[in-house]
Amino acid sequence: MSGDITLRTEGLTKCWGPFVANSDVSLTFAPGARHALIGPNGAGKTTFINLLTGGLMPSSGKVYLGGEDITALAQHQRVQRGMTRTFQLNTLFAGMTVLESVVLAICERRGLQSVWYRTVASQTDVIDEALALLATLKLSDQANNITRSMAYGKQRLVEIALALATKPRILLLDEPAAGIPQAESQELFEVLTQLPRDVTVLFIEHDMGLVFRFADRITVLVGGKVLTEGTPAQIAADPRVKEVYLGEAEHG
Repeated sequence: MSGDITLRTEGLTKCWGPFVANSDVSLTFAPGARHALIGPNGAGKTTFINLLTGGLMPSSGKVYLGGEDITALAQHQRVQRGMTRTFQLNTLFAGMTVLESVVLAICERRGLQSVWYRTVASQTDVIDEALALLATLKLSDQANNITRSMAYGKQRLVEIALALATKPRILLLDEPAAGIPQAESQELFEVLTQLPRDVTVLFIEHDMGLVFRFADRITVLVGGKVLTEGTPAQIAADPRVKEVYLGEAEHG
C-alpha cells in the first residue's frame, strides 16, 4: 500500500473545546499527484495542513507518510522525511540574494550550516545544485538579486525554491498565488506544472481558475469535513459543491 500512497490521513480530527476544526478527515494522496484542497473560509483547510506538517497535534486520528506513522513527529522530523511546506505569508531571507538563500537551504539539508559563512565558496556541488534548482523554476536571471527587491510573484517562486531545496516527497503550498497579480500567478503555476513528478503537490488555493487548470485531484472541505473528492470535471459538475462554494454563476 505504501508504494502507491505518498501521504495518508486516517480519521484526522482537531478540536479546541467544543469547536471542531477538522472532523474524521481520511484522505490519500498518490505519488506525483497535483491535489488541491478547496472550501469556503473556515472550512478547516489550513488546520488540516498544520496537522499534516506537525504544526498542530491532532485530537485524534493518524498521519502516515508512506507506510510510517508520523503523527507524533515534530515538524523538523517530517521535513527530514520529505514533507515541506510554504506559507501564505512570505518568509524569505530578505537581505540575501536568491542564490545565497537557496545555497543556505541546501547546506541546512546536508548538515553543512556550520560551514555556510566560512567555506561556502568551496562548496561547488552545493552551488551547482542551487543553480540547477533556480533554472528549473526559471529564476536563473534572478540569482544575484536581493530577494526583498524582487516582484512579489518572483519572491513566491524563491520561497518554493527554498522548499524544493529540502528534496521533498511532499510539497504543501498554502495559497501560493495569494497577493500576486494575475499575470504573475499564471507564471507561478506554469512553473509549478513543470515540477518533477516524483514530488507530490498538495495546495490550498482560492483562485478556482488556477485550481481547475493545475489540479488533477480536488478535495472539498466544508465545516471541517470532507464534502467530496474527485477530478476537476467531477467537482465542477457536483451540485453540492456549486451550492456551498463554487456558485452557479461561476461554474453553471
